[in-house]
This record gives sequence, C-alpha cells and structure tokens, in this order.
Amino acid sequence: MPWKGEKDPYKIWLSEIILQQTRVEQGLKYYNNFVKAFPNVHRLAKAKDEKVFKLWEGLGYYSRCRNLIATARYISKELKGKFPEKYEEIKQLKGIGPYTASAISSFAFNLPYAVVDGNVFRVLSRLFGIDKPIDSTEGKEYFTLLAEKLLDKKKPGLYNQSIMDFGAVICKPAAPLCPNCVFKKSCIAFNNNKVNELPVKEKKITIRKRWFYYIVFEYKNEIAVCQRLEKDIWQGLYEFFLLETTKETAKEIILQHLEKRKLLQKKNYKLLSVSSLFKQLLSHQLIAGQFFKIRLTKKPIGLAACQWIPVSRIRNYAFPQFINQYFRKNNGQKSLF
Repeated sequence: MPWKGEKDPYKIWLSEIILQQTRVEQGLKYYNNFVKAFPNVHRLAKAKDEKVFKLWEGLGYYSRCRNLIATARYISKELKGKFPEKYEEIKQLKGIGPYTASAISSFAFNLPYAVVDGNVFRVLSRLFGIDKPIDSTEGKEYFTLLAEKLLDKKKPGLYNQSIMDFGAVICKPAAPLCPNCVFKKSCIAFNNNKVNELPVKEKKITIRKRWFYYIVFEYKNEIAVCQRLEKDIWQGLYEFFLLETTKETAKEIILQHLEKRKLLQKKNYKLLSVSSLFKQLLSHQLIAGQFFKIRLTKKPIGLAACQWIPVSRIRNYAFPQFINQYFRKNNGQKSLF
C-alpha cells in the first residue's frame, strides 16, 4: 500500500480518512486519485467542493468528505499548511477522533500512541481471551489501556502498523490462519475453541427502511437535479426530484401525487419508463426505490429548488451510489432518454 512507511502527515491523514468504514481494496484507488489531484493540503483547500465530492463519489459516509474539506482549509489558512505535531492538537481537527489522531501521531511523528482499530480489537480479544464488548464504553477503555501497555514506545509507528497488518492478514475476522500463527501456543481463544466467539459486540444494529422514488424530469434535453442540503444521508450530493414514502408505492399513486402538487399536468408530460427496483444498504438504513423517466412539454413552477442542466453534463455532478446504480444500468447519460 502506498501509505505504508509514509511520513507526510497530510498523506497519512488522507489515507486514514478514506479508509474509515472502507475496505483497503476499495480505498486504494481513491487515495491514489486524491494524491494525484491534490498533492498537498493547499491544493485540496483551494479546490471547489463539487470537485472534491466528485472525486469522493462512491465512497459513502459523505460527512468524512465534508470534514476533509473543512480541515484542509483550516490547516492551509490558519496553520499556513503546517500539520499539527501534537496528539491533542491533531485530535481537535474536524473529523479526527482518538484512532485517527493516534495513527497520524505514531506514523508521522513517532509519538507513543497506540492505534486501536477493528484489527487490533480482534487480535487482543482473541490472544488474551477478553470477552468485554468492544462497542461498549467499558470495553473500549479496557482495550485502549491494554494496547497502550503493549505498545513499543521506541517504535510506535512500526508496532502499530505491524499489529494492524497482523489482524488483517493472519487474525482475520473469518477463517483466521490459526494453525500457522506464531501465537497459537499462547492464544487463549485458539486453545479454548473461542476464536469465532471473539471479539464480542453487545449492540444490535436496527435497520431503517426508506422508499425513494426519483422523478427524472426532462425538458428540451435538460434534466432537473437538486442538491441535498439538509442534514441527512448524502448531504451535499446531487439527485433527481425525490418523493420519499414510508412504504412501497404503486406507479399510479406516485403520478397522482405529482399531479396533485402541480408538478405534472396530464397534457404536458409523457411517462417514458419506470425502472426496476433498486436497493442500497447503508450502515443503519436500507434505501429502496425506483426511477420515473418523464418528458415535459412545459417546466413546472414547483421545481424552483432544482436546476436544469444539459444531459451531456449530468456526470459532472456528484451523485450518491443509489443513483449511480441507475446510471450504470442505463449505460451513463447517453441512455437516460
């Protein structure tokens, strides 16, 4: 990985933000693209939000991208481009918690702070047979203290990278390489047949289901798109006009609703198609819905919050993955209408 052994705090910070809630295989491409487009913090700080969001498109958890932009501008302007070198100062930056602050501190500045990520939780819980829930306050504090105690204070960066890699390659979540592990004689989980039981989590995730019906309005080869500005999923990204419902809704009901809101008039539109059902699973939400392609002969007044853009420019805007699925199925903007 290109960030292994990296000492530039900007690139380390970039890699850590990208890899939050993201698999390494997926994040690698994004990291390389960001470093190429924004080789230093000043370039990132000067970039337009839309350009950064477009480069981030598909990674999800877009609050990370907003925090990335805000922190880059703060470092560039207020700190004159110099990344903070102390743990507490790093942790105060927007979007940076104890884990990321520890990673930057140890990797960039060789400061003695233990990095405790999912890999480290797993290695320590199995090796020492710890059944404290890793998602509880008590569990997090316990594992953090243990990790700090075990940390090699002289080579914290090397140690942190090693234990993280060990968890990713050997002590894997599923099918760990226990027979070949150097700790197999001392690992409590392995010697007590508890490898698959550790680490422990106490919280069950409740999935909220939402129904999104996107109306792809077209008028004279232009499409109406709206930016999501409210504090919700995909904030800052673009979408088509949205009708959100609490349950699956029939085509006729959707059209009636649009007519009732004066967004459609029976003589002024043609329904071209209704897509198949699309789904996207987020961390705590399941988004399901369809796309209605509608050609207008007159622009409705109720779309004032949207902007009309040429079909040829549609892919210049950053859309959520849910809509990108639709683009891929339609082979990009060329098949929209």
